[in-house]
Amino acid sequence: MKYVEQPMIDKTFFHVDLDAFYASVEILDNPSLKDKPVIIGGLDKRSVASTCNYIAREYGVHSAMPMQKALQLCPHAVVLRGNHSRYSKKSKEVMQIFKEFSPEILQVSIDEAFLDMSGTQKLFGHPYDVALKLKNKIKNETGLTISVGIGPSKLIAKLASDYNKPDGLCIVDKERIIEFIDAVGLKKLWGIGKVTQQLLDKKNIKSTMQLRSYSQNYLQKAFGQSMGEYLYQVCRGEDPGIYSGKPKTHSISTERTFSNDISNLEIIDTYLLDMSHEVLYRSIEENQMARTIAIKIRYSDFSTISAQITPSEPIYNATQVYDYSKQLFNKKWKKLPIRLLGVGLYQTYKGDTPYQEDLFDEENKKKRALEKVALELKKSGKVLTKATLLKKDNINPESV
Repeated sequence: MKYVEQPMIDKTFFHVDLDAFYASVEILDNPSLKDKPVIIGGLDKRSVASTCNYIAREYGVHSAMPMQKALQLCPHAVVLRGNHSRYSKKSKEVMQIFKEFSPEILQVSIDEAFLDMSGTQKLFGHPYDVALKLKNKIKNETGLTISVGIGPSKLIAKLASDYNKPDGLCIVDKERIIEFIDAVGLKKLWGIGKVTQQLLDKKNIKSTMQLRSYSQNYLQKAFGQSMGEYLYQVCRGEDPGIYSGKPKTHSISTERTFSNDISNLEIIDTYLLDMSHEVLYRSIEENQMARTIAIKIRYSDFSTISAQITPSEPIYNATQVYDYSKQLFNKKWKKLPIRLLGVGLYQTYKGDTPYQEDLFDEENKKKRALEKVALELKKSGKVLTKATLLKKDNINPESV
C-alpha cells in the first residue's frame, strides 16, 4: 500500500516482525552463510525444520516441515541445531529499542511484538516516518532487519507486516481496509490455514469478496460458531481479538501460529519444549521468577482453550516449565488439529529467590544455576548443551 499524507486514525498499531529471525542471527554471527540456504532444526529422522532463511524458502522449505522432506527439497542447505540463548539475547536488544518508541509493547513471541502508537504522532511524527526510523535503528544497532505493518487494529497491522516481507513496511489507512483485505487475498488472511481453506473450497468460496457476501448466521451454520464468526469478521477487516491481551509486566509468554494445522505429537512436543526454554530464558534475562505456568491451544475451528497450573514447588528451570506444560496439554488436547500453541509464565516477580523456598528442592535450583551458566557461556560465543536436550534433539521453532 502506498503512503499517503493524511490525518491518522485515533488507534494506531505497529506489528513488528524480525525477518527469518533465528536464521538471520546465525548469518549475523557467521557471514559466510549469507548466500546459502540455512535451516534451523535437528538432524535425526523425527526432526523438524523449525525455520529457515528466505533462500531456503525459495526451494519450498517452511516451518514445521519434516527435516527429511526439507533436505529433499534443498539438499545443499546448511542445517544448524540453533542457539536459543543467543536468540533470546538478540530479541532482548530489539525489545529494548521498541521501548524508546512506545510505552505499550505486547511481545507475542521471541521475534514479534505489537507497539501501540496511538497518540504519539505529535511526539514522533507520522507513523510511516517513525517506522522508517525504527527500521534503521534496529538495523544499525543489532544488524537485523524487521518488517513493520501499521494499521488501526492489531489484525490489520499483523497482515500489513507480512505484506511485502522481508524488510517490508506497509501502512493501511482506515478508509482502505477493505481494499487491503482484498489485496491480501483469502489464502493469506491471518488464521486461514490449509484446513480452513479446504472447507471454504468445498463451499466454492474463492475470494474475500465472495466471503463478505454471506451473512454471519449462514457462516456460523456452515462452519460452526467460532469459525463462522471469525470468517465474517476477518474478511471485513474487523479484529476478532487475535491478540486481545494488553501489555503486561507480570507475565512472560510466547506462542506459535502454524501455516498448516498440526496434530503430530512429536512436532507438538518439540514446540512445547522449545517454548518452555524460550520463556525460561526470558525470565532469567529479566530477573523474574514465576508462580504459574500456562498453555494456550487454538484449534482449526478457531475455538481456544487455556489452562494453567500453580505448582506447590517454586519454578526454577525450563524442565519444570516443559513438564507442567506437557501435563496441561495432555489433559486439555481434544486430539484435533492445532492452529496455535502457546506457553506462558504468570504471576511473575522480580528476583531469583521464591517467596516460599522448598528446603528439599536443591535439584531444581541446581538446574536453574546450570541454565544461567549456559546462558552466559552462549552469550560469550561458547556452547554448553544439556545432554537431555541433545537426546531429545531439541529445536527452536519460529513463529510463522
